[in-house]
Amino acid sequence: MAVLTGWLLILIGLAVGAGGAWLLWLGGSAYYVVAALGFVLTGALMVARRPGALWIYALLILGTGVWSVWEVGLDWWALVPRGAVIVALGLWLLLPFINRGLHGTGGQPWTLAAGPLAVTVVLAAALALLSWQRDPHDLSGALPDARAPAPDSGIEDGDWHAYGRTGLGQRYSPLDRITPDNVGRLEKLWTYHTGDVRGDGDPTETTYEVTPLKVDDTLYLCTPHHWVIALDADTGEERWKYDPEIDKDISRQHQTCRGLSYFPGHRADDGLESGGDQALAASGSGLEERPDTAEDRRCRRRLFLPTADARLIALDPDDGRVCRDFGDDGAVNLWANMPHQKDGFYYSTSPPVVTEDRVIVGGAVNDNVSTSEPSGVIRAYDVDSGELLWNWDPGNPDDTAPIAEGETYSASTPNSWSVSSVDEDLGLVYVPMGNQVPDQWGKNRNPRSARFSSSIVALELATGQVRWVFQTVHNDLWDMDVPAQPSLVDLTTDAGTVPALVAPTKQGDVYVLDRRTGEPVVPVEEQPAPASLGYQPVADTQPASALSLNPPPLRGRDMWGATLFDQLACRIQFHRLHYQGRYTPPSERGSLIYPGNFGVFNWGGLAVDPRRQVAFATPAYLAFVSTLVPRGDATTDYVSDGKPGLGENYGAPYAVTLKPFLSPLGLPCQQPPWGYVAGLDLVSGEVVWKHRNGTVRDQAPVPLPFKMGVPDLGGPIITAGGVAFMSGTLDYYVRAYDLTTGDTLWEDRLPAGGQATPMTYSDSQGRQRVLVVAGGHGSLGTRAGDAIIVYGLPD
Repeated sequence: MAVLTGWLLILIGLAVGAGGAWLLWLGGSAYYVVAALGFVLTGALMVARRPGALWIYALLILGTGVWSVWEVGLDWWALVPRGAVIVALGLWLLLPFINRGLHGTGGQPWTLAAGPLAVTVVLAAALALLSWQRDPHDLSGALPDARAPAPDSGIEDGDWHAYGRTGLGQRYSPLDRITPDNVGRLEKLWTYHTGDVRGDGDPTETTYEVTPLKVDDTLYLCTPHHWVIALDADTGEERWKYDPEIDKDISRQHQTCRGLSYFPGHRADDGLESGGDQALAASGSGLEERPDTAEDRRCRRRLFLPTADARLIALDPDDGRVCRDFGDDGAVNLWANMPHQKDGFYYSTSPPVVTEDRVIVGGAVNDNVSTSEPSGVIRAYDVDSGELLWNWDPGNPDDTAPIAEGETYSASTPNSWSVSSVDEDLGLVYVPMGNQVPDQWGKNRNPRSARFSSSIVALELATGQVRWVFQTVHNDLWDMDVPAQPSLVDLTTDAGTVPALVAPTKQGDVYVLDRRTGEPVVPVEEQPAPASLGYQPVADTQPASALSLNPPPLRGRDMWGATLFDQLACRIQFHRLHYQGRYTPPSERGSLIYPGNFGVFNWGGLAVDPRRQVAFATPAYLAFVSTLVPRGDATTDYVSDGKPGLGENYGAPYAVTLKPFLSPLGLPCQQPPWGYVAGLDLVSGEVVWKHRNGTVRDQAPVPLPFKMGVPDLGGPIITAGGVAFMSGTLDYYVRAYDLTTGDTLWEDRLPAGGQATPMTYSDSQGRQRVLVVAGGHGSLGTRAGDAIIVYGLPD
C-alpha cells in the first residue's frame, strides 16, 4: 500500500504542478508549484519506502496552513477547502498499514518520522476548530429606535393594498402583535394550493414572485400564468378564481406575475387634499362626475391585472368578473402603437401604479435578442374608462400627449419591468428604468433615450413630463438595471425633514435622494471606471453612493472550491479573464463581472421602517462571466447553435454569453458568503450590521445545513413589532429576524422555493398573520410548487 500511495501522490503532484505552472505563468500564486513538489517528493520517497516521506508531507501540511492563513485569515469556509484533501492524505499516511513498510520505522507507526506528521495534522485540526468559532465577515451592531411618529398610511393597519403595502413601496406594516419575544411561537395555520405549477412548454423562468394583497376580509393574488384568486383571509377558503386564458409561449423570457394593483374607488367629492391632486384636477383627467350606472356600481372598486400577453385587465374585487367599461371590453391592449410587434417580446410582469384617477403601467422586453425591440414607453390610463391620458416615450420624452392613431413609439428604448412608486402629494411617480437593449452592446444607442437607461425617473402624474432623472450607471454594458421599486420615506436630518427616495441597485449602491429634486441626500461621487477594451466606448466615470453594499474587488486569493483542485481551476479561470474591478467591459476573451447582473439587489428591493428610518436589506454576491461572440452577419447569422445562455443580439456585431462564474463542480468560484442580511441607517448612511444568511441544504449534493450564506431572490418586509421576514433564499425556508440586530429568531421549512416577498395582515379578530408564497423559481432551479401558507401565533 505504501508504494501505491506513493504513485497516487506523484500523480496528484504532477496534476497540481501542471495547473500550478499555468497559474504562475498567468501571474497567480506560486503555492501550487511548491505544493506539487511536496506531493511528488513525498510520493517518490513512499515508492522508495523511505521514512523521510512523512517529514516532507508534514512540511507540506505546515506550509499549506501558513499560506492559507496568510491569504484568508481565520475564515473557516475559505481555509478548509485549501487544506482538506492534504490533511486527509496526511491521516492516510499515519495509518499503520501504510507507514509500517517504510524502511527505518521498525514496523512501528509512531516513530520519529511519523511524529511530526501527527503534530501537523493536529495543528491543522486546531486551526480549523479555531476558525470555526469566528466569522470575519460578520458585522454586529444595533439599529436606532424610532426617530419619528408612525405616519398615517391612509389604509387600515391590518391591510396590504399594494405591492409594497402602499404606493410608497416601504414594505412596512404597522402591525406589532408579533415581536422578537414571541415570534418563535409562530405556527402554520393553513395552506392553499393554487393548482398553477410550472410545467412542459413553459419558459425556464416561470416563477412565483407574487406578493398578495389584503383588502378588508379578502386576499388577492396572481399566479405565474396570471390566474387571479381571491381567498378568505381568515380560513384560506377560495372565493373566486379568474383565468385570463393566456397561451403558453416559450419565446417569453419570463412567465411571472409579481402582483395585482387595487383601486379603492373615488374619494368623496368634498374637495381635494393636496397640491398633487389639485394638479390632476386641473388637468381635466377624469375627476368629473360620472354616470351612476349599474356597471359603475359593480366596479367602483377594481383590481388591475397586467398579463404576459400584454393586456391590462380590470376586475371587480367582489366576484372576479371583468369590468367591461374599462378599455376594450375590460382590457387595454398594451401592444397598441408598439413597434416590432412579435408574440412574447413585450409583456408586463409587475403591478402598475394606481392613483385617484389613473393607472400607470410599464413593461418588459426580451433581453439580448435584437437591436430592434418594442418600446419602453410608460403609459397612464383613466382608471375608469381605460382611456390613454399620457405616454412617456424615452425616445421622445418631451411629447407626452397621447400618441396619434397609426403612429408608433420609439423602438428599443430603456424599459421599466419592475415596480414604480408614487407620491400623490407631490404629484410624482418614480420609475426604475432598465438598460437599453441589447444589454452588453452599447455602441449605437440613441443618445436621446440613453440618458434614461439604468436610472430613476420622476414623472409628473398629471402630464407624464420628466421632473428629474438620476442615472445610476452611465452607458450600461452590464445589465445593471435599477431592478427594484424605490422606497419613499421622510428622513430626519440636520436640515430638517427631507422627503427621500431610497433605491437599491444591482451593483450594490443604495441611493438616497430628495424625491422632490433627485438630488442626493447621502453623498454620491463620480469615480474613475475601467478603460475600454477596444470593442465599444465606455464611460470615464461611474456614480458611487456613500451608502453601499458593493463588495470589494475580487483577487486570486478569493477564489474558492470544494477541494484544492477545483480551487486551482478557478484561479486559472480568474487570471484568464479580463478583470479590472467593477464595470469591467465585456470582451471576446471573457470578462469577469462582479457584482454580476443577478445583482447585489434585484426586484425584491429593501424594506424601510419610516419610524426608525432604517432599512432591512438582503444583499447577494455572485460573479458572472460576460463574453462577446462575433457574428458573421449582424442581422441573420445564427450563432448560438442551441447553446443555453447565449443572446443572439440580431443587428449587433456580437452575440453574448452571460453565465455564473462557476468551478468545474458547478460551485461558485468566489468564496462564500454569497448572501447576507444587513441593517442600514438611512440617516447616517451607514451599514450597521451584516450577517451571512441561508444554508446550502437545498443546493449541495449532500443536503447538509451549512450556513454559508446563499443568494436570495425576493424581498423582505418589516413590522412595527421590530421583526423582519424574508423567504427568498435558495434554501426552502421562511425566516424571521430581529430588526435591531439582524439575529435570526425563527424559521420554518417550505415545500418549495420561496422566491417571493412575504406579507403580513390581521384577520377578522385582529390577530396578526404572516403570509408566504412557496412556488419556486425556474431559472434558479428551486423546487416548483403552488403553496400559499399563512402563519400565526397560537390563540
